[in-house]
Amino acid sequence: MREKRRWRKTDIAAEFSHPLPWRKIEAEGLDCDYALLFSKDEADRLFKQLEEEVEYFTEEKAQVRVFGKLHSIPRKQATYGEPGLMYSFSGVQHLARPWTPTLDYIRDAVTEATGRTFNFVLVNRYKDGHDHIGEHRDDEKELDPGCPIASVSLGAARDFVFRHREARGPGPRRHIDPVKLELAHGSLLLMNQPTNTHWYHSLPARKRILSPRVNLTFRRIVSQGQKEQRPSQ
Repeated sequence: MREKRRWRKTDIAAEFSHPLPWRKIEAEGLDCDYALLFSKDEADRLFKQLEEEVEYFTEEKAQVRVFGKLHSIPRKQATYGEPGLMYSFSGVQHLARPWTPTLDYIRDAVTEATGRTFNFVLVNRYKDGHDHIGEHRDDEKELDPGCPIASVSLGAARDFVFRHREARGPGPRRHIDPVKLELAHGSLLLMNQPTNTHWYHSLPARKRILSPRVNLTFRRIVSQGQKEQRPSQ
């Protein structure tokens, strides 16, 4: 059996010895930063390693609850993080599995690039362009409101669409153009506050895409007690 690569802190230091060239993305109530975090060769290695390491949910854990009923989702999901962390989304609770070596390496790389620390990651795997995720906001009560969400993309490039909450539905209250990005292999998208308050985001189906994509959204989860102790800004 082939030995898996052990990521080291020196790997991270070598990869991020120079600041990233960030691209600022702004609109009304939207504040994001985008950069290529990994070279193609490094991103290829990380993608392959994640394909070997990540254990995705099965059965009921691979479903979401809508109006009291469970429905299968058009992608695979997994959660990893610090011991004992529990995260609830789409009506289902998920206990974080321990960090894998590659997830640990990528998390440290994101921290090195952003100066932010994260204790949890949601992994979504899209087998091809048929797999997708609908419009939603990452506004769960467990999330630290002062910490951005860091989204790392590996594999097929996919469109990522932001839509303002007042411009949704058949009779929107306002006309605000959506913001569309193509998330490249090895890229990092940092969603800063107040983006998730005002904007929904989605990864639409793109049937022309034939290859898989893995997305890692790093977050910081805090307990209710920690939130109450946090001084007001």
